[in-house]
Amino acid sequence: MQSQFSKSAMALLVSLLLPLAVLLLTVKVASYRSSPDKVDIKLKSEHISSVDHSQFEILQQDFETPQDVTEACLSCHTGRDEEVMATAHWKWEREEEIPGRGMVSVGKKNLLNNFCTGANGNNGSCMRCHIGLGWKDKTFDFGDNRNIDCLVCHDQTDTYFKQKGQGGLPATEATANAAYQVPDYPYVAQNVGLPKKNNCGICHFYGGGGNNVKHGDLEEALLSCTKDVDVHMAMDGPDMACIDCHTTERHNIMGKLYSVSSANTNRIHCDQCHTATPHNDQVLDNHFEKIACQTCHIPEYAKVNATKLYWDWSSAGLTDESGHGYSEDDADGNHNYLSIKGNFVWDDHVKPEYYWFNGTVDHYLATDTISEVPVKINTLFGEYRDSTAKIWPVKVHRGKQIYDTEYNTLISLKLWAPEVGQGAFWKDFDWDTAARLGMEYNDRPYSGNYDFIASEVYWPINHMVSPKEQTLACTECHQREGRLAGLTDFYLPGRDYNKTVDYAGFGLIFLTLIGIVAHFFGRIVAFFKNR
Repeated sequence: MQSQFSKSAMALLVSLLLPLAVLLLTVKVASYRSSPDKVDIKLKSEHISSVDHSQFEILQQDFETPQDVTEACLSCHTGRDEEVMATAHWKWEREEEIPGRGMVSVGKKNLLNNFCTGANGNNGSCMRCHIGLGWKDKTFDFGDNRNIDCLVCHDQTDTYFKQKGQGGLPATEATANAAYQVPDYPYVAQNVGLPKKNNCGICHFYGGGGNNVKHGDLEEALLSCTKDVDVHMAMDGPDMACIDCHTTERHNIMGKLYSVSSANTNRIHCDQCHTATPHNDQVLDNHFEKIACQTCHIPEYAKVNATKLYWDWSSAGLTDESGHGYSEDDADGNHNYLSIKGNFVWDDHVKPEYYWFNGTVDHYLATDTISEVPVKINTLFGEYRDSTAKIWPVKVHRGKQIYDTEYNTLISLKLWAPEVGQGAFWKDFDWDTAARLGMEYNDRPYSGNYDFIASEVYWPINHMVSPKEQTLACTECHQREGRLAGLTDFYLPGRDYNKTVDYAGFGLIFLTLIGIVAHFFGRIVAFFKNR
């Protein structure tokens, strides 16, 4: 009898513990599963060119200007000029629909920001990152295909550079100096190919006046990094180039920057290569419905060099005893203060902020008046109830910038000029003149009255993807003061407290325990009745 009782008790114990054991085993196995199958993607590094440009006689001439090189390129690559001139890289604007506004033109040509306030009117400096040649003022001809700069994207020699202050032109015999030499055009033209990381990075790494200033997740460290910095671009990994993800058809490059674009089109998605169920784990894969891949896989950005998180223009313009501008740097060489720009706050290994984002964006347009403080330079649309929205990691760049107190509008400043006395703030430190000339160039009214106002711009994070071992743990979000503490429009288990839900849960657990105990004693009673 004792033996039969022991067997019954053991059977009951097994029936109770087996589901728990299976659950624990499943979790354990999932944690040790190997990576998903190898992603089927053809990398740029695997591309073998079938053309040797050094053999073309037309590229062996002594070119006098970069426009002459472009003309030679187009003599063989017919039609490529029309493709280039149809892109946002050329136009620096695109027609897009903003919810509630209709079709508007947005882009670097006409939008404002809280870095250098705006490119238009600072052409000598800002247009260095345009894929054209010589956009120095409003006379630039966007319809002239000779103004396309083929070499800046296709140079493989790492010797072709646009010179500072020349509106996108390389150095000439008249402007060359120790920093910028006249390019060896035949040598560069004979050594062209698919864009490399540094072809893209020369603009996208250094926008805003220095390495990693703007994006936080795009910087020169990606040229030769380890997997800890980025699993895709790592030298000890696949060493992917930008165009491996930013695939291109007819010079239209896939991908968008949402500080200067609005529509949810022409975007890159992780599941294009990794599928929507890459984890071999149903619980994790179900997160994909409301969580962007980047949220878990980019737990921090600015992993090597710091990025700017705050820019206060109101303190700019101070000079030393001799009347010259000066700078103050931190221990890492980052500018804490520049007379031409004001005060900054930098940081590295930054945890992102998190926002709902459905891929569409609103912008502060030049015709807008200020309606809220801080001024939102761009606004990421999305909320929990939006079926297309997901939680995204975001860099928020906060600042204080000049605005017109009478018209209640942000001001486009004239910052750059080649010489003192031409009204540029970076040369003359005169706010009123710089504001008047900047607004005049942009055909906007200026009252003559200005002050400074807080502003924010939002940059969704996409690069610096961490190895799988360094992704977010569940408890980093599912806790009271976790990473998602700022998103309060939905119920998050482990974070949110609801008495009704909790008491109901405790009640179900209590009833379950009563059922188990009742079943246990019922088995005992049945055993003695049937012996």
